Amino acid sequence: MNRKQAIGYIRVSTEKQAEEGVSLEAQKEKIRAWCEMHEYELLCIEEDAGVSGKSMKKREGLRRALDKIEKGTVLVAYSFSRLARSTRDLLDIAEYLQKKDADLASISERIDTSGATGRLVFTILAALAQFERELTGERTKSSLAHKKRVGEAYSPTPFGYDRVEDGTDVEKKRLIVNDEELAVLEVMRQMKSQGVSLRGIANSLNQQGVKPKRGRQWYASSVKSVLDTDHGMARAS
Repeated sequence: MNRKQAIGYIRVSTEKQAEEGVSLEAQKEKIRAWCEMHEYELLCIEEDAGVSGKSMKKREGLRRALDKIEKGTVLVAYSFSRLARSTRDLLDIAEYLQKKDADLASISERIDTSGATGRLVFTILAALAQFERELTGERTKSSLAHKKRVGEAYSPTPFGYDRVEDGTDVEKKRLIVNDEELAVLEVMRQMKSQGVSLRGIANSLNQQGVKPKRGRQWYASSVKSVLDTDHGMARAS
């Protein structure tokens, strides 16, 4: 019978490297002992030495560890603080492992998602990730709606408006109505309500020589983006 397989990951920042209990060697020994106790075959231990945990982008060791994760394997870390320093990064890692049908073990927190109780952790982390995405989306829509109501420019400039300098504040831009684009937008709304497909709307606009805000021609995706933005702003205002 094949033994279960594990990938270890260790990290330490320069200022912490000499501290007892979190050094690279101490983390390695903890991971090896955990794997032996739980009858896992330790395939390798990837490391990031002298690297801050604030951002995942510069952590080559973590990227290598995640690349080696396969179905049924477990990613073992000394603690969540070694694995990630932000909730967002931890949620991303957990979500990645769950999609791979792999597991996560944190020795210090005594969490192992391969068991029934441990899998509850994945469920909670997945729920938190979804909640954070929805919350971020709501904040973005609310912010854009507020800027539109007060006439403040935001990026990208929405179809139907132009961006001009604010006479009261040179660092700010404001939006002014573009009557021609608003007329086109109204036609797009009517066509959509009549059941015309996004591709059909795009083809009609291109045939009439109507130019989009960016690019040379309309596509179904750009029509959808304009209509979605318009709908979102109208609903939020």
